[in-house]
Amino acid sequence: MTIDSDPVPGTLRAAVLLLRAEAVALGLIAVWLIWSDLTAPKTDLISALWVTAFAVGGAAALWALGGALSRRRAGARAPAIVLQLMLLPVGWFMIEGGMGWLGLPLIAFGIGMVGLLVSGPTNRALGFGDPDR
Repeated sequence: MTIDSDPVPGTLRAAVLLLRAEAVALGLIAVWLIWSDLTAPKTDLISALWVTAFAVGGAAALWALGGALSRRRAGARAPAIVLQLMLLPVGWFMIEGGMGWLGLPLIAFGIGMVGLLVSGPTNRALGFGDPDR
């Protein structure tokens, strides 16, 4: 039996958990989109398939990034940050469109996730910065 002398910090564990939760949520949206594509009486099929594929791909990417970060793969941090920063314009346009009740929490979530991903304990766990600090 081996004991991990360097446990995963709480910030990295939280980021992984939230990335996986985002993946599940986006996966559920993808399932709804697939059902909607199949049952819609009239639709632009090409556009519908592109939106559905984007949701499926996003869910897969979020899940994979969460897995890579849980294995402390430093290269997964930048794509995860980019995906979280994509929540900012989405949230902004939701606010502009009258859905501030959803847009504002989305922006706060994206900023919070970036904070978790660039925090000191996460940096050290992924091998960035001074390991002695």
